[in-house]
Amino acid sequence: MNTIIYNKIKTDEPLDREDIKYILGSSNTKDLFDIAYEIKSKFVKQKVYFRGIVEFSNYCKKDCYYCGIRKGNSGTKRFQMMSEEIIETADWAYKNKYGSIVLQSGEREDKTFIDFIEHTILGIKEISNGELGITLSLGEQDYEVYKKWFFAGAHRYLLRIETSNKDLYSKIHPPDHSFDKRIGCIKSLQEIGYQVGTGVMIGLPNQTIDDLVNDLFFFKDIDIDMIGMGPYLNSENTPMSNDSVQPLWNNEEVYVLSLKMIALARILLKDINIASTTALQALKPFGREMGLKAGANIIMPNITPVEYREDYQLYDDKPCIDEEKELCLGCLDSRISGVDEVIGYGEWGDSPHFINR
Repeated sequence: MNTIIYNKIKTDEPLDREDIKYILGSSNTKDLFDIAYEIKSKFVKQKVYFRGIVEFSNYCKKDCYYCGIRKGNSGTKRFQMMSEEIIETADWAYKNKYGSIVLQSGEREDKTFIDFIEHTILGIKEISNGELGITLSLGEQDYEVYKKWFFAGAHRYLLRIETSNKDLYSKIHPPDHSFDKRIGCIKSLQEIGYQVGTGVMIGLPNQTIDDLVNDLFFFKDIDIDMIGMGPYLNSENTPMSNDSVQPLWNNEEVYVLSLKMIALARILLKDINIASTTALQALKPFGREMGLKAGANIIMPNITPVEYREDYQLYDDKPCIDEEKELCLGCLDSRISGVDEVIGYGEWGDSPHFINR
């Protein structure tokens, strides 16, 4: 790493855009990851928090050009778990000392769905005596809907922006999708009192290093509490799968860039929560563990009942779609201890940035 930049980081002097751009283009990753891990150890400790993810429905009103469960994908077999099934899965997570779960689905805004989520949140709170943390990842909603779910008991919300470049956003979404509306939703969530997360895809067609630099400063400027970002992975039967525009980077380069983005987010933002995503594991068998060594501190194991997993594939070759949650838990315990981290069993693992704000 450039000595001037290295000294800036060590003395806590802010990095500018040219510094970040230099690091993203540099081949020296060891110094970067070591520094990021040192900062992680200081601000969020060497502890990993689980967010057991329940992908409970693949019905979606959106038609994002990159997504395997987009409304227009007629090859997707649609499903929705019953509320009782979701609560039963949450009960398993609670009894196995997962501190939190994530409820994720395709985007819907109808009253039936809104009431279904409220009922489910209340049920989860009841079976866990209010002790199981709940993160929602359910897309764009009205302010009052976010408020309803918050008062039912959800306290974190993940709404990925996918890219902070408005023009690039328009290239990967249909014309009726609004970048400004998505930003407005993030601000509404913050105003209500959620711990708010967002994130981007890395390696999109038409994406540049400058875009990634701007993504990092977007996280900082919007004062985000948690980040979930990872590599862009192709999904067949989507418009972007057939797009003639190819990404600037191959899979190996995207993998390394994704780890660099985690490390730089840790260096720039210090006390936020950062997820090491399953998409990293799709590129490398130990990709999630490497994400932890680069500065991440959150893992989101899939605890969706196996019979539904094959039909919730946002991208091709998603890992662990046939692995029972009991096996996944034992595997993760072993793999995380293998990189000298400990698991915060039974802990919510709230963002220190949110707490300290």
